[in-house]
Amino acid sequence: MPLIRPSRDEDLDAITRIYDHHVLHGTGTFETTPPSTADMTTRRADVLAKGLPWLVVEDGGQVLGFAYGNWFKPRPAYRFSVEDSIYMAPEAAGKGLGRALLAELLAALERAGVRKVMAVIGDSANAGSIGVHRALGFEPAGVITSCGWKFGRWLDIVLMQKPLGAGDSTPPKDPA
Repeated sequence: MPLIRPSRDEDLDAITRIYDHHVLHGTGTFETTPPSTADMTTRRADVLAKGLPWLVVEDGGQVLGFAYGNWFKPRPAYRFSVEDSIYMAPEAAGKGLGRALLAELLAALERAGVRKVMAVIGDSANAGSIGVHRALGFEPAGVITSCGWKFGRWLDIVLMQKPLGAGDSTPPKDPA
């Protein structure tokens, strides 16, 4: 039975392999050179140091996907808004694991005090990512056309957004 849980250090090789596949074969990320496990370790540590979640979904002891939220922008006024990232192993496609993982990420982000989640989806033809975000209540926020060049073609990014908790109806609880 699949399990969604916080990531651990020992997951980083699997996380790196999953992301490498998307860098080398997909348009959901605009990176063109796969990062090393050390790079992914640093990225994960940065997210966790901000008090934000980095989750994995595993089945039979095998990590099949990961998701995390990171500040949308680094300036302080953005401290209640995050961008989500979710990547699944190719063999996990179409099994509902991505939807379950993203739903748990949204719940964890809300518990962390986040009020707005943005999806910055690489490639307007990325039906899987657009669909899973739409299924979980994300609304379209716009498309930036032809802003990335990968695999010999121009790629759009699709922007989607979802309020969490009270959204913008009340002031946030500011720990500062």
